[in-house]
Amino acid sequence: MASSTEIYTQLPLRVDRDTQDISCPGGNPELQSFLDQLNQMHKVLSLDKRMDGVPPPPVPVNPARSGAIEKQRAAGNTAFTAGNYKEAVSKYSHGIAMALTRPPWEPAPLMKEEIQILYSNRAQAHLLCNNYPEALADAALSVDLKRQQNNKAHYRKAKALKEMGRFKEAREALVFGLEYGEDAAMRTLLAEVEKSLEARGIVF
Repeated sequence: MASSTEIYTQLPLRVDRDTQDISCPGGNPELQSFLDQLNQMHKVLSLDKRMDGVPPPPVPVNPARSGAIEKQRAAGNTAFTAGNYKEAVSKYSHGIAMALTRPPWEPAPLMKEEIQILYSNRAQAHLLCNNYPEALADAALSVDLKRQQNNKAHYRKAKALKEMGRFKEAREALVFGLEYGEDAAMRTLLAEVEKSLEARGIVF
């Protein structure tokens, strides 16, 4: 006797051209119940134009996580203002870890905005700890996440490069950053970098 997995039964499924509902004439009640649910879900998604046909997230953004991330950022700022730069790095790092572990259904732009600020802030703390490679990595990540209206990150990237003696790359970073908005601090640093390049006989 053949098992149920070896039996194939073709069902006469039909799609209504007007409503796009799926039906199965003569099908069993269990199948029809499933199709009714499927049709209802299709109608809901079709009506919700804001979602552009994409199902809504299972839960809204968790305010507790957002609050915890903001708390770490604020704690980092407090430590930074007090001159505790290593503590500031630690607080910003905790905030970054929290933001990066947001559930995948939460809006990606929310996470990007959070971590680009935290990376930029941590870059400045690293600069004042003389951790120039770390500062460069953080500032570069912040710039990659947000180029416009992110002058501080552009400046910190170039500053880290300058302190590492990579003057040509620092100039390139500043010129690139100034394309996204004029900034007095970047202009001042650019003049310093170009002076260092000229002293080394490097033409730019």
